Amino acid sequence: MWRDLAGIGRDRSSGGYRRFAWTAADGDCRAWFREQAEARGLAVETDRNGNQWAWLGDPSAGDAVVTGSHLDSVPDGGAFDGPLGVVSAFAALDELRARDARFDRPLAVVNFGDEEGARFGLACAGSRLTAGLLTREQAHRLTDADGVTLPHAMEAAGHDPDAIGADPERLGRVRAFVELHIEQGRALDLTGDPVGVASAVWPHGRWRFDFHGEANHAGTTRLADRRDPMLPYAETVLAARREATRAGAVATFGKVAVDPNGVNAVPSLVRGWLDSRAAAQEALDDVVGAVERAARAAAEAHGVRLEVARESFTGETRFDHALRDRLADLLGGERDGGPRRAPVLGTGAGHDAGILAGSIPTAMLFVRNPTGVSHSPAEQAAEDDCVAGVRALADALEGLVRA
Repeated sequence: MWRDLAGIGRDRSSGGYRRFAWTAADGDCRAWFREQAEARGLAVETDRNGNQWAWLGDPSAGDAVVTGSHLDSVPDGGAFDGPLGVVSAFAALDELRARDARFDRPLAVVNFGDEEGARFGLACAGSRLTAGLLTREQAHRLTDADGVTLPHAMEAAGHDPDAIGADPERLGRVRAFVELHIEQGRALDLTGDPVGVASAVWPHGRWRFDFHGEANHAGTTRLADRRDPMLPYAETVLAARREATRAGAVATFGKVAVDPNGVNAVPSLVRGWLDSRAAAQEALDDVVGAVERAARAAAEAHGVRLEVARESFTGETRFDHALRDRLADLLGGERDGGPRRAPVLGTGAGHDAGILAGSIPTAMLFVRNPTGVSHSPAEQAAEDDCVAGVRALADALEGLVRA
């Protein structure tokens, strides 16, 4: 499975992946998903929001157990973020069948669409739509960097954009959702464990900072006469690092657009996107508030106008406590002569499981990442740890599919 998927959407120059929503690479990933499902005798359907479901058993029976993740990527992303959860879901089903496990409930493998938000700027669009956290009207206003709207992209890929929207009936038939994911940090590497259990997703969001200055000639305009938006933007980037360090949080300006973007031109507009996350809401509010104050002070000092808009936000999401504790006990082992629970970790990364946690019981398993690198071609996991993840997921699912 891994070998068949590995070449889809891979950029030869960077070695990373560019599997963006509703593109040809996304379509190839969807075809791969269908092939894997049909090879296992599973019934495949695509829901109104473009998410793929592969069913063992009757979907209409209700009380279903669902596992999976996503196949799309960030720009030049790694091979494991998302796909490891989908590949492991199919492999866990193979493992359960090899064990002659009893399936008293329907089981589904899911591929959620547009989890990364790399093309249209909103993460977890497929699961947000399904959970009713993104309306059809809001989704229809999303555009990519080339001005292509989400409805146009969906229609071009053969999906009806007017059908999207909340799907409470589907979620009402789900008993539990378990998502396996590569850890996006080094906590498991430090404890020596191949697999851990998620406790919560930190509150996190994205903010757009628009610095409006005045375009001018780089060679003839005196420094004193300039209204250069790049200067307050640069000061704001440094402020984000400073405030995040102070609060024990994270803050990143990872995307920037410059207009007119010429080497010999003072910019008229610098637009930067802030991603910030913290273990507690209060800390996140402190960081973002301090960054905005620093940005406004810098903009005023340089004669630049600033606009700030929050583009997305997700509060702290705690996974189902009973399911979390059950998995931590189930996946634990022996150490120092006694029983030990699997590590329970918080995460600063958003996931489809976090979006669905407000609607259905959800849980997450993490597979060790020895370097902690993610959203990069350097993302890596050892084969033995991936196999341990599959077995852990199979153990978790086996207890859930039995009545």
